[in-house]
Amino acid sequence: MNVDIWSDIACPWCFIGKRRFESALEQFPHKDQVTVTWHSYQLDPTLPEHYEGTEVEYLSERKGMPAERVAQMFEHVTQVAAGEGLEYDFGRVVVANSYSAHELLHLAKARDAHDGARRADAVKEALLSAHFEHGEDIGAREVLVRIGTEAGLDAAEITEALDAGTYRDAVGADIREARALGIQGVPFFVLDSKYGVSGAQPAELFTQALETAWREANPLVMVGQPAGGAAGGASEGADRLDGEVCGPDGCA
Repeated sequence: MNVDIWSDIACPWCFIGKRRFESALEQFPHKDQVTVTWHSYQLDPTLPEHYEGTEVEYLSERKGMPAERVAQMFEHVTQVAAGEGLEYDFGRVVVANSYSAHELLHLAKARDAHDGARRADAVKEALLSAHFEHGEDIGAREVLVRIGTEAGLDAAEITEALDAGTYRDAVGADIREARALGIQGVPFFVLDSKYGVSGAQPAELFTQALETAWREANPLVMVGQPAGGAAGGASEGADRLDGEVCGPDGCA
């Protein structure tokens, strides 16, 4: 089963959604047969490389909302994140354009395709944590190189790829695909190119989605005794015989 996830690093609900999906996946009986692919999305592609101001000031200015209301929103999200084991600190968040961070994610995905490693997930996790929990600048080259190398990438290769813009087109392709799918907000999860889940839904809903997609791809084939077999006496036209069973109304 394939699960494609569109998200932005500068999205607090994306980190929460990641945790909730992982919780559901961990309990899924067929988790070893699930391939997760991270895709890029930008909530604000017009954001400069660095914004001289706080996260509260940025969102207040961008959305035209009073700073007090934005602060209340942050307090709510922080409480929800804490319920998932995350320690958000909006007071330390550095507002920065996430495009370069998405390029790093695509470099990790490219390397994973060669050896089946999970560097991309490690990079995604580290970027989200750096941004929301540790107040690090996800647009700063030294931060990206450190996160990449800690995930198993080569520092020189990271620098070369970012300097050359090797994966800029790949980031743009993800964003265009999201637009084609009608995705207008993140996180957004697509299971086997058929089932979509929008937002940081509860883990129970992700469990339901995983089970539904699995049943669709792996339908149960019933096996019974052929008509005229050892049991004999099957009704004409039947292709199998049901054995004795017990149900809600008793046994037969």
